[in-house]
Amino acid sequence: MKIAGVNTYLMQAGARPDLTRAMGADADFRGSRCWLFLEIETDEGITGVGECSGWPRAVETAITDLSHVLVGQDPAHIDRLWAQCYRAMMGHGLTGTVGAGALSGIEMALWDIKGKLLGAPVWQLLGGAIRERIPVYGHAHTADEALALKDLGYSALKTPFTGIVDFDRIGMLRDTVGPEIDIAVDAHGPSWMSAADAILVGRELEPYDLLFYEDPVPPENLDMLARVRDHVAVPLAAGERVGTVHGCRDYIERDLVDVIQPDTGRGGGIGQMRKIAAMAEPHGIMLAPHSGSLGPVAEFAALHIMATVPNALLLERIEFDWPGRYEVVTPVLKVEHGCLPLPTAPGLGVELVKDEIAKYPVQRNVTMPPKDDGRAYVAGTAGEAVHVQTRRARARTLRR
Repeated sequence: MKIAGVNTYLMQAGARPDLTRAMGADADFRGSRCWLFLEIETDEGITGVGECSGWPRAVETAITDLSHVLVGQDPAHIDRLWAQCYRAMMGHGLTGTVGAGALSGIEMALWDIKGKLLGAPVWQLLGGAIRERIPVYGHAHTADEALALKDLGYSALKTPFTGIVDFDRIGMLRDTVGPEIDIAVDAHGPSWMSAADAILVGRELEPYDLLFYEDPVPPENLDMLARVRDHVAVPLAAGERVGTVHGCRDYIERDLVDVIQPDTGRGGGIGQMRKIAAMAEPHGIMLAPHSGSLGPVAEFAALHIMATVPNALLLERIEFDWPGRYEVVTPVLKVEHGCLPLPTAPGLGVELVKDEIAKYPVQRNVTMPPKDDGRAYVAGTAGEAVHVQTRRARARTLRR
């Protein structure tokens, strides 16, 4: 069997359907959300699908280039093809999330081909399942949304912030779901907090018994994260903005996090995600793959990963997503008692619905500025687009 071609399918993913359930920036990603799927064809008619993140519009160009490395080769040799693609990009500098995104989708598709050829789901080829149901956590901004997740059997939820952490919202969610449901807080920027401010916020979060406190400081400076780790008694989580084991290495080896969160679409592939989990396991670090902006193919891939690593915590899932999510692939995943069941079909267990994907041509794949409403930035400063910003009105924004 030989690889005959590599096709890409780039689409614009719309806003979530109920904007009253989410803050403005989180509701539609300010027009930047795109999904990039790919399909590897073989000369024997078996095809494999994958998904890439890490600036999908740019990743598509990378895949077009890398197809020259792949066409004519035997798709069975997954690790060798991954290494050849990795080597092919080295002349451009260190592999960032664009390169890692291309590697991720290509490697997913190769695993899909292998599973279909052998008549087995990918998790069977990775040593079999440690667990057959993968627990998930959802996003909640309101009491109604939290209760809807609870009704679906979710045992954990995350409330995301961009800029200012709203302690009133966290308290409301805790009162709404009670002590049996875990709560996580995502505090990512921009604007990002300084280490000093992230420590103050983290200390205020300690009474809520959080599952984790995510991305409190900018990812470029891990020394800032070390300062936060040394001064708060809250589990820390990070890692969605880097790719491959090389991007996650310092988070793990320096014990900077309790939960590592590589993105399944730009983590480097199923093999790399499993290596990250293996690196994290002896440190007592759990794996909780990021999935906040991803499409449905990467979610299938994440299930195979989470089934086969011992230190799997939870998989992120956007439960109340844009309706188009459920039209562009088949079958559609459905939460049962707070978990997603493992696919049993050969390969990844998912196929693209290309006619539906074609209905959503890409318009834009960069984030537009947020509203200057005092949420993402100090009011009146959004136009400055600063990366790190000291919080003002500190008695209100840094205290419960």
